[in-house]
Amino acid sequence: MAFLKFNKSELVNLSYSLKREIISANKTGAYCNTSIVTCNTRRYHGLLAVPVDNFGGREHLMLSSMDESLVLNGKRFNLGIHCYGDIYEPRGHKYIIDFEADPVPRITYKVGGIVLSKTILLVPDADQVMIRYDLLSAPGRIKLILAPFLAFRDIHALTQENPSARCQGWEIANGMAWNLYEGFPDLNLQFNTKEVGFVSAPCWYKGVTYSDEYRRGFDCREDLYVPGHFEVMMREGDSIVFSASVAEVNPAGLKRHFDSLLEKAPKITSYHDQLLRCADLLIRDRNGSKKVTAGFSWMYTGLLRETLMAAPGLTLFANGDASSFEEILDNLIANEQERLFRKTTQVEAPLRLASALKQYLAFGADGKRVWNKYGPVVKGILESYLPGRRAEVAMQPNGLLWAQLDGWALSWMNAYIDGRPVTERAGYQVETNAFWYHSITIALDMERKYGDPDSSFVKEWTRIRDLVKENFQPMFWNPRAGYLADYVDNAGQHMEVRPNMIYAIVEEDMPVDPEVASAVLHVIGNELVTRRGIRTLSPRSVDYKGVYEGSQRERDLAYHGGSTRVFLLAPYIWVSFRLRGAAFMKKAQWLVEGFYEDLNKHGVGAFSELYDGDPPHEPHGAISSALSTSALLMVDYAISKYKED
Repeated sequence: MAFLKFNKSELVNLSYSLKREIISANKTGAYCNTSIVTCNTRRYHGLLAVPVDNFGGREHLMLSSMDESLVLNGKRFNLGIHCYGDIYEPRGHKYIIDFEADPVPRITYKVGGIVLSKTILLVPDADQVMIRYDLLSAPGRIKLILAPFLAFRDIHALTQENPSARCQGWEIANGMAWNLYEGFPDLNLQFNTKEVGFVSAPCWYKGVTYSDEYRRGFDCREDLYVPGHFEVMMREGDSIVFSASVAEVNPAGLKRHFDSLLEKAPKITSYHDQLLRCADLLIRDRNGSKKVTAGFSWMYTGLLRETLMAAPGLTLFANGDASSFEEILDNLIANEQERLFRKTTQVEAPLRLASALKQYLAFGADGKRVWNKYGPVVKGILESYLPGRRAEVAMQPNGLLWAQLDGWALSWMNAYIDGRPVTERAGYQVETNAFWYHSITIALDMERKYGDPDSSFVKEWTRIRDLVKENFQPMFWNPRAGYLADYVDNAGQHMEVRPNMIYAIVEEDMPVDPEVASAVLHVIGNELVTRRGIRTLSPRSVDYKGVYEGSQRERDLAYHGGSTRVFLLAPYIWVSFRLRGAAFMKKAQWLVEGFYEDLNKHGVGAFSELYDGDPPHEPHGAISSALSTSALLMVDYAISKYKED
């Protein structure tokens, strides 16, 4: 029985199907991403995108799509679908009668008496995608024609017909190979049977249009190279396996390999299984280096903030994988020396390391070993915020951090319009100073337990921590409003109701009084909490944008101006459990149930980056988000923990 359900009668309705995306990823960093009718609506869509080491490991789209046609008694039926301007041609989606996603995507077509299914499988440990075509029913012999659309481009770019393309392919075992440009790996297209023939008919298909890019106001048209097509005869009951790979494979083993991988594919029987599956695929392990991918299919891998926020949830809270957590952390520290110790536009991000280590200790890590290994890094980060060390942020005489760099948004709220930040928030930011306090407190606690309790570090930073605590609440608390200012500059407190103040109360040792913590939680609960995450701005604000749609400008205004974030649920629910106890259980369960209801749309089987602030809270952004997946795993852990208690 399929875990993910779809409205079969709506599959031929493009307004339904094009909003639902297949997303398959593997440990090498390769991915397959398209709509459930295999019509590409984003520049990031394609059957095979792979990191190219020659280009710094950036993902490049190799095979954009594969058009299938069936020929019976001289009559041809094209199952493919592309958009050209506002015209969809061919319209092969009209033949789709079924779509399944468990354990891998499977699409079934019916043309008269012909029933053909195709099953798409991204190989877990190679830059390879395979498609199995099963002829389930046919009144006679049919010819299957397959036309590959080649891209050979960066996933963020678009390509056009050009004289530099090396259009000539060459024969390989049971197939053909191409390499359009210098520096790219070969793209090897092979079949499990020798009975496949290739017909050369080189052509650039011009003006292929990506409707989602068009709707957002981005460049949306490109030309794709189709070198010809493959042909193979099939009878009822036959299966053909196609492989697209950057390495030539042994075609004799393709069907056996496909069947073996399909048999081993994780069986999804619960929402927790789905979370674990997504978490696993968001950790890339390429060339022996584990990193967190921030989100599919256009977000980057190895980002500082996203890694420190997501790594605990994707590893420790998922399955207690301490080894992967530490390896991810080691790679991040090695690659992010500049941002950790000298300069960054993510001023609070380095301070999140201490919180990640505290979570590691909670999962049973050896405190002395952890502090001996990471203590110098944490201390170095703290010292980098002292006066004169960083240009973008520095500790002031009151112990608090002032962040300002003209024209830059120095927080996670970093959308820009026409080169200027939408939410610059220059000055004392509430979450940055909360992480500053928490980081100092955690470092002091660990130094006293596992280092030297009488060291000069303990003496100096105890003084600084006390100074921060003395000035934090007077700086941010507004007793008349009843909550914390989002930031404070020379003009005074900025009292927009935003979720950043949650971080002031996330740890038990808070820089505010318990009464303030209760008030903050109350305001967030009343104005920001929804069934699809926490709003980034209260609907009571004149700047609130409740729907993340429209032009680039309109979406950027909504990005941190009302749209929700799933990752903010984790600190909110943890604090609520701490302050309210098991009485919060039903509310916590209610807050996460909605995400599982949405698993059959946007990214099928994945957890979206953000949602509309207004009901019905439609999903948007990255279709598989590391922050969202991590947060839901942390929340799931918290709910289970309180159930046990």
